[in-house]
Amino acid sequence: MPKNINFIKTALLAINPPIKPEGKKGGVYDTYKDTKEKGLILLVGNGGSKTFYLYRKINGKPERIKLGAFPDMSVENARNAAMEAKKTIVVDKKNPNEEKKKVNTEITFGEMFNQFMERYSKKFKRSWQYDEREVNKFLSHWFNKKASQISKQEIQRLHETIYNVNGLYQANRLLERIRAIYNKAIEWGWDGLNPTQGIKKFKEKSRDRFLQADELPCLFGALSEEDNEVARDYILISLLTGARKSNVLSMRWNEVNFENKTWRIPETKNGDSLTVPLMEQAVEILLQRKEANRYVAGNSNIFVFPGTGAEGYLADPKKAWKRICQNATIKLWQLDKTIAELIETIEMKEDAGINQLYSAITAFAKKKKIELPTGLMDIRIQDLRRTLGSWQAATGATTAIIGKSLGHKSQQATAIYERLNIDPVRASVERATDAMFNTLKT
Repeated sequence: MPKNINFIKTALLAINPPIKPEGKKGGVYDTYKDTKEKGLILLVGNGGSKTFYLYRKINGKPERIKLGAFPDMSVENARNAAMEAKKTIVVDKKNPNEEKKKVNTEITFGEMFNQFMERYSKKFKRSWQYDEREVNKFLSHWFNKKASQISKQEIQRLHETIYNVNGLYQANRLLERIRAIYNKAIEWGWDGLNPTQGIKKFKEKSRDRFLQADELPCLFGALSEEDNEVARDYILISLLTGARKSNVLSMRWNEVNFENKTWRIPETKNGDSLTVPLMEQAVEILLQRKEANRYVAGNSNIFVFPGTGAEGYLADPKKAWKRICQNATIKLWQLDKTIAELIETIEMKEDAGINQLYSAITAFAKKKKIELPTGLMDIRIQDLRRTLGSWQAATGATTAIIGKSLGHKSQQATAIYERLNIDPVRASVERATDAMFNTLKT
């Protein structure tokens, strides 16, 4: 018979385990009922275990719902857990034991992510490598966790942490990936809720940075001094075509038509093909690259910008780009008489690189409490695309022409784009290109 007692810690600690009769198989238990919380019981095993349960009939059938082990679970927490279990039964009309069984048999977040990659991302997204890399980098600690056990609060905290450490763009992209993983799982029949629902992205500012007339000569000067010729030419072609970074990096020779002076991109981010007009400056660079590529071994010579990576083409040249921006910034600073005089006072070794010179200048300026202009240090490679579009606009191109040349796609403009041929696009890009190179003459 169950024993009725007021559950207090000292009383429960004093309970002795039952004695198991000789020859009896299995364990034996004594049952104690709490006099304060109806249905809360404590089962004491002959081995000394003491476990809290809620005893209650569900749909006419008696059920014991495990709450936790004493003394790891306190009496107060056991009573609270019993009340929560009752709420689940009475209000939510659910059996807590059945819910636990579902969790034990359901998919983990890692399994859900693998399905997302194999059934969707790798098949339909050109940027699937980013999904694979970022989720493994930031979310691998969830891979063995049941997908339904990842709470909205956990994701909210992670979103805020990534914002503080890696910035708002990284935080927002990661939130988008988590949301997409759950949405696809639900679409494929997973019976659960998306825990990202209601979590808002951090407000982002749309970038409007592009190279100004006084900055372009400095960039061209820095490019002419860059030793990494593949990275240098990649940056120039990015500027002269306005194509997306991924398309320029993977540019192939069989896509380039020197006779028509065009580059046919088989598939852009929008899923469409795009014909890009090539200006004389771009053609000249490509011809030089073709000659240089004759000495590239292996299959990498099929790419305009060969590289040693797994893909065979140039990886994102972050170091070269940083060095070029530093060099261009120093050249821009030297246009200011005061800063130029400051730079002249800095003693550097003859073989010092751009990185060392830039660091020395910024350190010296900080010591002298001189605030240096940002220069080109806030320019990203992606901004080269915006630079071409901005200079097209400055030289009179319409929004439709700019959109066509950059491969933009919108419901409002699609019909207009379809009626355009490449000739007015070429004329617009040519005017913009000439205007950019004319900055060298002023």
